[in-house]
Amino acid sequence: MARHVFNFENGDILTTMGATWFVSYAYYLYVDKEHTNWQEVSTYRSRASVFSSSKKYHRFFLMKISEMNEKNLNKNTLGLKGSKIKQMARELLTHIG
Repeated sequence: MARHVFNFENGDILTTMGATWFVSYAYYLYVDKEHTNWQEVSTYRSRASVFSSSKKYHRFFLMKISEMNEKNLNKNTLGLKGSKIKQMARELLTHIG
């Protein structure tokens, strides 16, 4: 099966992390240290490395995720609903300035 790459500038970076994982990890870092869903994947360490090296795109990624289809976002393995992911992304936009 071919890898789905987000069809926007630097979408390959977000694809590497996963949109839901990206929001979950950012939420942990900036909003709620009790939120640990991002640890549900075994590859979280390598994803965290990509996260750190892509900080200049984070605001853009959050804007794109807040516009994504909730049904597609529901297809994650972190146990988060698409509507929650979008709400978290919007909240993060107010925290990262």
